Amino acid sequence: MVFSQIVLDKAKEIAEECQGKHSAFCTSRCPMHTDVAGYVNLIVEGKLEESILKIREKLFLPGALGRICSHPCEDDCRRNTEFKQPVSIAALKRYATDRADKEELWDVSKQPASGKTVAIIGAGPAGAQSAIDLAKDGHNVTIYEKLNVVGGMLRVGIPEYRLPRDIIDFEYSYLGKLGIQIKMGVEIGRDIMFETLLKDYDAIIVANGAHKSFMPAIKVSADTVGITNAVDFLRGVSLGDEKVIAGVGKNVLVLGGGDAGIDCARTALRLGAQKVGLISRRQTLPASLHEQEGAIDEGVDIYCGWGGEEILSADGKVIGLNLLECVSVFDDEGNYNPKYSDKNMELECDTLIFASSQLVEDVTKGMVAQGRGGRYEADPQTLSTSIDKVFVAGDCVGSSIAVEAMALGRKAAISANRFLLGQDLKADRDFDSEYSYESELDIPLDDGIVDIPRKHTIMVKPKDRVKSFVECDLGFDGSVAIEESLRCLECECNKCTKECFMLDDFSKYPGEMFARFLADGELDPLVPYSCNLCEQCTLVCPKEFQFTELFVDIRKDFVNANNGESPIPGHSFVNMHQERGFSEHYTVTIKGGGE
Repeated sequence: MVFSQIVLDKAKEIAEECQGKHSAFCTSRCPMHTDVAGYVNLIVEGKLEESILKIREKLFLPGALGRICSHPCEDDCRRNTEFKQPVSIAALKRYATDRADKEELWDVSKQPASGKTVAIIGAGPAGAQSAIDLAKDGHNVTIYEKLNVVGGMLRVGIPEYRLPRDIIDFEYSYLGKLGIQIKMGVEIGRDIMFETLLKDYDAIIVANGAHKSFMPAIKVSADTVGITNAVDFLRGVSLGDEKVIAGVGKNVLVLGGGDAGIDCARTALRLGAQKVGLISRRQTLPASLHEQEGAIDEGVDIYCGWGGEEILSADGKVIGLNLLECVSVFDDEGNYNPKYSDKNMELECDTLIFASSQLVEDVTKGMVAQGRGGRYEADPQTLSTSIDKVFVAGDCVGSSIAVEAMALGRKAAISANRFLLGQDLKADRDFDSEYSYESELDIPLDDGIVDIPRKHTIMVKPKDRVKSFVECDLGFDGSVAIEESLRCLECECNKCTKECFMLDDFSKYPGEMFARFLADGELDPLVPYSCNLCEQCTLVCPKEFQFTELFVDIRKDFVNANNGESPIPGHSFVNMHQERGFSEHYTVTIKGGGE
């Protein structure tokens, strides 16, 4: 059927400009594009199992991420951009997970076996996500993990008081249900050479993280006792290394103001340190605000705007740190280039922990090129390397938080799957959907929206929580979770489909329906004839699209193409009514003599 140009023009305008195709700000900012509004509103409705199913459409670690995610989604939450108080997205994820997540709900469906084999190096979030996606694609997946535990930095970089280990083990059990084999305590480059994997597997994903410690250049004798780094310190504590634990003194200084530095400081308190200081060159700490608050509440002293100049030692032991005032961290070009004044300060300590950055250990022995920080060089879109069958993912290529690592793990898996199937790695691929991006959503706030204070989770009192590594954030209780969920502004544009049941029956949003119509050149006649011409959709549409006018025009096209008849079979009764109502054969004489 041929539609009129006026119909095609109006349909094109809606298809191109409909705001319904744009994601909510939180969803687009999340590297894994979790449907936040979807699961939050299911919490409001008390449908916790449905909420966890919605979360697990994207995430296999909802309990872990609900506790430790840096939640970039909350930065873009409209409650934050409008009122500086975002919805507690991560805490609500945890709330639904703690109460409703169970193995029976997990999707263990897979494509038929492909006969292809994949080796993944590293059982952190990136490697695990790659393994899950490739196993579900039907491939035979084996993970090689250097440690004797799963989780990567989730396990050995994040203290147990933030992330209980039983949460990690429970959520990682999903991999076993998919038939993924994990070989623990196997170091690539020592126990098995990388070249062997190249010979034995059809594809390889390198996701070994950034577990190599970094010590900045600072004046100190190499054999000075009492100096360590965040990577070795947190890993040692997590794995129960008695030497590391016993090495923590009573007066601890941590150099580095990021989340790792905060973790070191709060861990030292739990190991018996009586005084802990955290030093950052920046004027404000880069660590997550809730982590800063936790450290301050527990008694950590914060020193912002100071940098390390010289480590003080005596008898082969660290006794303090001489600091200079840092007046700027970055130069005019934005490069890291600290500048100091002559003002100095000395702080005493018997333990000094550097928490500046981590490096990537090369498991390929030079076969895959590395750049700054040891990160592997790869195509930023596909994560493919100079070796056709080798892809990289996670911290070893560029992520800095768990949910970013998972997104890169998924991206690498998509590329590896295409490689295994002999497909082009880039053709017809939507790379925006594989990582964070800026939403183009442009809709006004509803009238009457006011600021509502953000709700807070239940915290163990500081004086009690520093006594052990028991989880200190207990999450939301039921009533508070509902109140916090109700703060969600549901800023996706779907008001027309909520207002009109007809639109909701035929599409997620009108732009989708009309894009399909333009591509196919066809439209179910039920669409325009289901419209009752009430115009409520137009009233709530931020673009004020005239849907009613378009549906009437489409009806006309259908009638013209059908010899003046409606294309709907049941409408023959309408024709009969019109014939009897207006034909001279059926009209009657009105009292008074008129026809």
